[in-house]
Amino acid sequence: MSGPIRVVVIDDQALIRVGVRTLLRGEPGAELVGEAADGRTGLDVVRARRPDVVLMDIRMPVLDGLAALREITADPALAAVRVVMLTTFGLEEYVFEALRHGASGFVLKDAEPDELLRAIRVVTEGGSLLSPSITRSVIAQFARQGPGMAPHPGIKHLTEREREVVSWVTTGMSNDEIADRLTISAETVRTHIGRALLKLGARDRAQMVVFAMLSGLTPPVRPPGL
Repeated sequence: MSGPIRVVVIDDQALIRVGVRTLLRGEPGAELVGEAADGRTGLDVVRARRPDVVLMDIRMPVLDGLAALREITADPALAAVRVVMLTTFGLEEYVFEALRHGASGFVLKDAEPDELLRAIRVVTEGGSLLSPSITRSVIAQFARQGPGMAPHPGIKHLTEREREVVSWVTTGMSNDEIADRLTISAETVRTHIGRALLKLGARDRAQMVVFAMLSGLTPPVRPPGL
């Protein structure tokens, strides 16, 4: 990417907006191009500024973060915008719904500054903030909601190897870990994931995990620690 990463922050807490503004002011690789205190105003800012990354609170007045997320991800003109949800609340209550609608990950509001900067870089590069702990939350929520949901139609277009790779992605494993598990190169893993993303129409790795879980595509054996 040429130039700094363009960021918008949407949060009803002035202290959070000031904190992000101060953090990005000292970061040459990113710049704050807009901010808002509610979801409806935030949508107007996002549509006007077309940022690379939106940092957005979940609970806000006028329009909450989940509703604003759905509008962003449903707008073809904003297809390149990545959304990271900011939260102080238990992830289990929100994570499945947010990822299902295209959030690229979550960051707690009390996270260290370096963690927030890393989140901005990761999602801009096409990755997702999907650690094993987040994955466990998705699995737990899926166990409660998943059975009544329809499988993703794109799953049937995946090759056998793509299905296998995607099934391991649902565990939160990195490309290198999946490569070791399947005795293939990390580059091959990336290739399979890239093709699967296209076939599923997923915005990123995080949404691909939700689509896979909705379709019952999980590995037969959980890796250690999950």
